[in-house]
Order: sequence, then structure tokens, then C-alpha cells
Amino acid sequence: MNYLVGDIGNTLIKLSILDSNFKIKEIYNLETKKIFKISSKKQFLNKFIKKKLNKKILFSSVVPKAYKLIKKYFIKNGFKVIEIKDLKIKKIIKIKIKKYNQLGSDRILNAIASSNYKNAIVIDFGTATTFDIIKNGIYVGGVISPGVNLSILNLNSSTALLPLFNLRKIKKSYGKNTQEALNAGFIWGYQGLINNIIKKISSKTKVNYKIILTGGYAKLFKKYVKFKSIVDQNVTIKGISKTYKELL
Repeated sequence: MNYLVGDIGNTLIKLSILDSNFKIKEIYNLETKKIFKISSKKQFLNKFIKKKLNKKILFSSVVPKAYKLIKKYFIKNGFKVIEIKDLKIKKIIKIKIKKYNQLGSDRILNAIASSNYKNAIVIDFGTATTFDIIKNGIYVGGVISPGVNLSILNLNSSTALLPLFNLRKIKKSYGKNTQEALNAGFIWGYQGLINNIIKKISSKTKVNYKIILTGGYAKLFKKYVKFKSIVDQNVTIKGISKTYKELL
């Protein structure tokens, strides 16, 4: 029996088919904004209706409107749709924060997927750049900072002359033209932000953490992280898979 799980983010929707051992078999992506177009929604979701899958689907969602559309579509086709916060998540990971209801489902799953490391920081380069801290196997909190792409778009929309650009690796610490200068500012600015936050967390808690990078710019910034790190682009899906296996 195969299983279907999904992660609905602000930028991207990921649906993954898991095999009978709850290992990732296939992953399909769609830009989140496209789910609101009827043709795109049907084309994307129909492929799963035709497959032989367990009728329970587990989702992580930080976009309620998109989740509502997807849930309605699958229910109409005979599936039962569950969001991870509908489950007793604290059975599989201890969470010590002030307001659990404010914690994003994706961040909970990043923590669940990484809890085997005992001490880990998951840095997710999404619409926001988030840092989630697992200390002694317990989710203890995190840091939220502006996302790279969102910052680039906001800078472009708020200025008359600064262009959009694609971030890339650089060797120089400055640029010879506007685009190079912007690229340098974002590379070195985010390098400083990432390393400083890791350093602060490690210093305050007196713990050495496993650093896990995920999301759009994970591979790019791995080169600039001064701490030993790994890239895992499927960490959220792995968290959903583990949750499905243990709670459904």
C-alpha cells in the first residue's frame, strides 16, 4: 500500500507518495499560487486520484485557503484529509514553547524529522528564513527572519531603480555594478545573519548542534555556513512520513 502526504507552503506545494515502508517514492511540486486556478488544480491533483493509495492523506499547511481547496477536492473523491495539528503531535515529540497554536505545521515537522539527532538546528530557506531548535530531542523554539526571495521582491517593488536579480555564488565582497552590488549584499548579509544566529543559539544554550539546511537556497548557502552542515530538501516530507507512520 502506498500513502499520500503533502506540505502546503506559501511558495510551493509538495505532494509525496510514500511506499509501504513510509519511504519517499515520488515527489510532485506546484507553485502555491497556481492551486487557485481551476485548470492547474485539476491537472495537479487528478494524477493522485487515479493512483492506488491509502484513503487517508496527511497534510502540513501554512496556507489555510489552499488547504481548504485541496481538502475539498480530495474529500469529493473519497479520501479522508487530515492536517498534522489535528493529531496528538506531542506523543512523538516534546514541544516546550509558550503558544503551540502559533507554531507553523512545517516547523513542527522539521523538528520531528530531525529529533533523532538529539541536538539540531533546522534552517529552512522558504518565504521566511526560519531556524528551529531541537535540544535533547525536545523542540524548544526558533528564530524567524525575512526570506531571501521576499526581500529581493520587496526591495525591487519599493525602489525605482533597483532591479530583480537571481542570487548566485560570488568571490568578491563587493560589486562593480548595481546587480553585482545587490548580489554581494544579499550573499554576505545572509551569511552574517545565518552564522550569527547559529553562534548565538549555540552560545546561549552551550550545545553543539547538527545544522540541517533545507528550502530553496540551502545548497547555495551551505558554502557560506561556517558550521558543519548537511542539506536535506525533503526534511519536511520526512517529518510528515514519520508522523503518518506513528499516529495514523
